[in-house]
Amino acid sequence: MFKRKLIALQHHNPEQFNVQDVQTVRQLVVWLEDHKIRHYKIENRSALKQTLDDKWPNVFKKYLNDLKCPFPPHSLPSVVDWLLGLAVQLEFAENVEKHNVQTAAYVASQRSAAPQVVNTNPLDALDFSSPDFRDGVTKLAEVLNIQPHPDHLVTLKAVSHLIKTRLSQEALASPGEFIHQGKAYPIYDADLGFEMGDKRLNNAGKVLRLLYIQDLRKLQTSINECIVASQTVTANPKTDSRLGKVGR
Repeated sequence: MFKRKLIALQHHNPEQFNVQDVQTVRQLVVWLEDHKIRHYKIENRSALKQTLDDKWPNVFKKYLNDLKCPFPPHSLPSVVDWLLGLAVQLEFAENVEKHNVQTAAYVASQRSAAPQVVNTNPLDALDFSSPDFRDGVTKLAEVLNIQPHPDHLVTLKAVSHLIKTRLSQEALASPGEFIHQGKAYPIYDADLGFEMGDKRLNNAGKVLRLLYIQDLRKLQTSINECIVASQTVTANPKTDSRLGKVGR
């Protein structure tokens, strides 16, 4: 609520300001009066700076009356927002020429003057929602014997997965290591372990369970690879027998 105004006023800690913290609010009031509002003369601000004094609420009430604040002192969020708005208004009035430069035309001219980055990647120029792109994904899925999904981007993910796992250079060089051989697993005949009351829901549950097992298998493979990599550092240490000594 107050962050943008605090940043505009160049407050030292706009991220941590808490209107519910009374001491923080009092310190903000002192900061605004010292640096932005400056309604009192310097010698008349001493009472306002005594934020730990029991009489500070009365001083604050008088300060708001002097500023003609329309909100009562106990309504802190409204009072703080009004004080910040007043500070922004006074800040702008002191630097009208500086702030008026930041017009839409000026910002647009600055952007046009900035160096343009030329992207040579043709994929960045593709329109992924165009009919031609959708048709291309569908035809590619048909060539790879992939069931198309109503969302062509989901189909594209399936195509990408198949190409990475089955048509990579490693897979083409050693297909036996990447393409599972043997009889297909009878997924729909397997026991789910619980009954959901609907055959379609049961089949979906079986698919999700197998996908979860596959994720666990990938995680275990990654863990094994980490273990092997650490063992290359810790296993088979080299020792210098000349540093050893047997007997006296």
